[in-house]
Parts: sequence; structure tokens; C-alpha cells
Amino acid sequence: MSGASGALGGLFARHLVSSYGVRGLLLVSRRGEDAPGMTDLAGELKELGAEVSVAACDVADRDALAELLAGVRLSAVVHVAGVLDDGVIASLTPERVDGVLRPKVDAAWNLHELTREMDLGAFVLFSSAAGVLGNAGQGSYAAANAFLDGLAVHRRALGLPAQSLAWGLWAGDGMAGTLNAADIDRMRDSGVHALTPEQGLALFDKATTVSAPPALMPIDLDLAALRSAREDVPPLLRALVPAGPRRRRSAGTATTENGTLRQRLAGLPKEEHPQALLDLVLQRAAVVLGFPDARAIEPERAFRELGVDSLAAVELRNGLNEDTGLRLPASLVFDYPSPVDVARHILGELSGQGAVASGAVVATAVGLDVDPVVIVGMSCRYPGGVETPEGLWRLVSEGVDAVSEFPTNRGWNIEELYDPYSERPNTSYVKHGGFLHDAADFDPAFFGISPNEALGMDPQQRLLLETSWEVIERAGIDPTTLKGSATGVFAGMMYHDYAANSGTGSIASGRVSYVFGLEGPAVTIDTACSSSLVALHLAAQALRSGSVRWRWPVVSR
Repeated sequence: MSGASGALGGLFARHLVSSYGVRGLLLVSRRGEDAPGMTDLAGELKELGAEVSVAACDVADRDALAELLAGVRLSAVVHVAGVLDDGVIASLTPERVDGVLRPKVDAAWNLHELTREMDLGAFVLFSSAAGVLGNAGQGSYAAANAFLDGLAVHRRALGLPAQSLAWGLWAGDGMAGTLNAADIDRMRDSGVHALTPEQGLALFDKATTVSAPPALMPIDLDLAALRSAREDVPPLLRALVPAGPRRRRSAGTATTENGTLRQRLAGLPKEEHPQALLDLVLQRAAVVLGFPDARAIEPERAFRELGVDSLAAVELRNGLNEDTGLRLPASLVFDYPSPVDVARHILGELSGQGAVASGAVVATAVGLDVDPVVIVGMSCRYPGGVETPEGLWRLVSEGVDAVSEFPTNRGWNIEELYDPYSERPNTSYVKHGGFLHDAADFDPAFFGISPNEALGMDPQQRLLLETSWEVIERAGIDPTTLKGSATGVFAGMMYHDYAANSGTGSIASGRVSYVFGLEGPAVTIDTACSSSLVALHLAAQALRSGSVRWRWPVVSR
């Protein structure tokens, strides 16, 4: 059995021994005996009379699996392994897709090829209904499981045993993957109930005792809920629940409690339209997230911080499409990351013009004899404890020596790192340099970044976020008031040694724009030593051409 360390693996391992009389089990997982609960599971199975072997093996590694199976006599294969990494299509990188396909697809194909010549009585693949019906935010997971269903059909065509079970949602701790209570409630409302362990085992027994096709979908459907579901019934289920045609609505013609949205807005003063649309977005978000009412949601808070994952993002978009009659993109909450941003976007769509941030002044082109570009704020970090422009000037004017010994807060083994004779590889023959000793003093929560993400960030990007906030404040501007404005970010970058820290330098400017909610150009420049100069030059050009906006700071004396 592959994936034996998971909740389903343990459930079915016990079932095979207690109900089918299996007396020999090879339990395989990536961590083997080190997997949580594996020792207890093996002990329990032995008490039931089974001989149990536990192996640590990456089944997706063909050579490792071949070595494990060499000399092993198998009578059946049960492939339970799987990994979830949900996300809308636009967010799925090759690495994320591979992370989901590898334990499902590669492992199943290796098991198929390496056991073809064995006299197996059963070859059971644990698939998912996501591969049959599809599921919002699970493109890679659906593809992986659809492959398992296809593999079962392929094996049957070759005269080999095969059964793929496309399971619906399971109830119980550890069996619902990354789904939270709101996700489960959402699926229940759409007509899919969670299978209890008893129901799942009974369906497994049914699938192995009847003359069934190679691919089955064990799932608990609530037909009444399907009939009343807000969304279209999946095409494969329409024979069970006939669905009438849905009428396409034009923008703003969705019916609300107070008539169509356009009628409702027409009855309000124009200055109240933004608040009305914000209320609509907050109400829909409250429904999706399971909050008692819209007052529990902060309008300016990012959807990500509110708990909106990719599945909830799609449901929120679908609900707002229904409320407004618009065709909003699936990436809505990623493009417009807070309820205020979404409401502003909807207002622009309904009025036929984009939203303009309040207080923003559009720059206009001027003649070359006038230079309107001035530097009104600066911030910095330099060796020698320099954290302000004043500190930098003091360092220069007083001739301060900013060179120091190695930092002691990096976790470096300084004794091993320092080799004055340069005899050992990967060492330094000097122990002094220009260091930012306080570079680790970063407050991730302040910028809406999780502690784990902060650890994996390029340290330069952490510093860039801090200094960006400071430079805006030094210009006399509240940084939060720039949200939604066409403020641009131009960052000069150079090569660095932080590739292991997600150090793709090109995202530096985009990270600043995302955190501050800026909607102007985000440009990262790498022209080696001239990067900063080129970035400043392009920023000045953008101001002169009017492609970015600025705000005049208000300074009281």
C-alpha cells in the first residue's frame, strides 16, 4: 500500500486485515517508520494477526521503487498517496503542478509498469471526484486523478486487474485535506455530503464485489440540495437532476432584494454608489467565509488575511457575478486584494470607466525647460548602523569606519567560516566586512506576511519593504492613503547570493506594489552597477509622461 501514512491509508490497512483476512502488508510512504502514527499503526495490525513491513520509499522514483519490489511477492496493490496544492490556474507554476502530479501520476505509472508481470489479484487506485466533476481551484489535482481513472481503463484493456475509485469528500480528521469548515459547508450546500468512514468502507466493499467498470465514483450526493444549488449542476449529474436553461443577464441586471442592481443604484445619490457596492461585496464575502454578517469583515483588509483561499475566491467571484450580472475574472481577489478594491473595480465596470483613487493628481507632460521632479523623501540601510539619511551623512562627514566583524545573529559557525590561510573550501580568509547587523529585525505581520514566508524571502526584499514605508512617511504622506493609486515602483537591483531564499530579484518592485496596494507600473531594473541610476531615470520619465501619479503632501507648520 502506497501512501500508508495518511488517514485513508491507515483506515483501509485496518480494513484489509480485519475484513479481508490479509496477513501480509507492505506499508510504503516517503518517511516510512518516521511518519507520524506509523509505528502505532504497524503495532495495531500485528495485534490483528498480520505480518507488517514498513518501508520509506518515494514511489514516484522508479529506481527506488524497483529496488524495494525486488524479490517481493505481491498479490495486490492499493495506491492511496496524494498531495493537495490548490490554486486557480493563473497561480499554478510548473513546480506546484509537478508537486501534485508526482505522487499521483508518476507513482501510479511506476507501480503499473513494475508489477505488470506479477500475478496480481487487485490493482486499486484511490482517485478523486475532482477528476470527474472538476472543482474550483483544483486544476492540477483534478488532472492527476483523471490520469488514475484513465490508467485503470488502460490496464483493463490490457487484461490486467484495475479499479480506480474517484472518492467524494471524506469526513473525519485528516481526511478532508486542506479543507476548512467553510469549505465543507460550501460543498454540502452544493449537494456533496462527506462520507463517514463506515460509508466509505462499505462502498469500497461494494466496488470489489460487483462486476463494475474500471472507474467508479463513490460519493454521497444530496439530490435535493443539487436541485436548489445556486450554481449550475455539473453536466455529468444532469441526468440525476434535470437543470433548466439559465438566462444570460447583461451587466448590472442581476436581481437583488430591492430589484436589479442598476435600479437600486439609480435610486441612490451618486456619491452613495461606492458604499452600496462595498456593502454588496462585504455581504457576499461574509456568506462565503461563514461570518454571521458583513460587519465582521474589515473593508480594507486583504482577502488573503481574511482566509479567502483559491476555492473561496472562485465562489466569491461567482456570487458577485450573480449579484452584478458582470463577468468578473476568476483572479478577481488576486487582482483586487481587498473588499474596497473589488467594490471600486465593480463601480468602474458598471459605469464604464476605471476607478480613480481619491486625492490622486495626474501628472501632465511639461516642456524640457521645467523639471518638476524633486526628491521629497529618502530612506536607507547601510553598514555602520546607518538607518536614516542623517545617519548616512554623519558617516560620510565624520569619516566613520563602517567595517565590523562577522554578525553573530546569522547562525553562522564563525570559527569554521574563518580560515586566514584559505586552505579549506567555502571559507573566508578575512573576518571583517560591511554588514547590516540589524537586518533580521523585520516585522512580517506589519506587512501582512506570514513568519514562514518571511524566512524564505530574499532579505533585500524585507529591507526594501521597510525603507519603502519609511520613505513615504518622510515625504509627509500616510502610506495607507496610496492604496489604489497609480503610484509606480522603480527598483534598481543587482546580482545577489540569495537564490535559496526565493531570491528572484525581478519580483522586488511587484512585492512593494502588492503590499501597498499600488496600481502604477512596477519595474525592477538590473543593469549591474548602474541599476539605481537607471531606475531613477525611468521613474522621472514616467512622472513627466504622466504614466504615474503623485500626491502633494500636506505639511502643517
